[in-house]
Amino acid sequence: MHSIENITAMMVFARVVETHSFTEAANSLGLSKSFVSKEIAQLEIRLGVKLLERTTRRIAVTEVGRAWYQFCAKALQEANNADAFIRDYHQEPAGNLRLIAPVNFGRQFVLPVLNAFVARHIHVQVDLDLTDRSIDWQCDRYDLAVTVGPAPPPVAACHALSQVEWGLFAAPDYPVAREPLIHPHQLPRHDFLLFRGPAHTLSLPFRQGKQKLHIDVHSRFRINNSEALLSAAIAGAGIAYLPCYITRSAQRAGHLVRLLSGWRMDCYHSYLVSGVTEPASALTALFCEKLRTALAAAEV
Repeated sequence: MHSIENITAMMVFARVVETHSFTEAANSLGLSKSFVSKEIAQLEIRLGVKLLERTTRRIAVTEVGRAWYQFCAKALQEANNADAFIRDYHQEPAGNLRLIAPVNFGRQFVLPVLNAFVARHIHVQVDLDLTDRSIDWQCDRYDLAVTVGPAPPPVAACHALSQVEWGLFAAPDYPVAREPLIHPHQLPRHDFLLFRGPAHTLSLPFRQGKQKLHIDVHSRFRINNSEALLSAAIAGAGIAYLPCYITRSAQRAGHLVRLLSGWRMDCYHSYLVSGVTEPASALTALFCEKLRTALAAAEV
């Protein structure tokens, strides 16, 4: 027996139990009474149990029928929810949308999409939390979460958005930017601007073809914010290790140059998690679609 055979019959059985009538169940489902009766009879044969006791005057649910009805009722409710989801999707979006995203990635990539989305849909209210703290997937209550990291978050409803490449950057007048820098082995003699942590050294990864290296570098200046690291690098305080998207404006303006661009370094991904607390609404799904389209076209 395949459970797919029972899906329609489960819906029919649930309506019969709720209406206590084959006729009313048929009318509410837009089916014929004979179809309903046949579905229940065939269902009982497949299950090998009696679900309903029929007399000329009434319908009684058996003990096993009452227990099985709980599963059928959930299936019927989910089917109704699915129909409502599609109806809402095609209508003008309305309601509240709760999002969380990393500070800089959210400001640069999520916020512009949100601005356009809110301007387009006047009945939508948004609560955006820009924070670099770790998300508590059990306790935090958000409709959507954007994360950036080397691996997907430990949740089922997760979609990769874009790659986030990292690199080394320095001000044009910083000594290492003026001298020929052709190999990562030249780096340990310089000072680095790194994200704040307990260690004063960091092993930086480099890949070029089949060659892989890890170079330990020293940091006298550690900061817990990428924009602050960017400012320090522009001021000539050292070599900054940063996501490339954060530095693009500074590079175009001539305030920063990329070092050892022929070597690949860390490559993280941004991820979109929907339904953090409950199944995604039509509003959530619509914004997910807009964000994924925007990130696919963006230079990250």
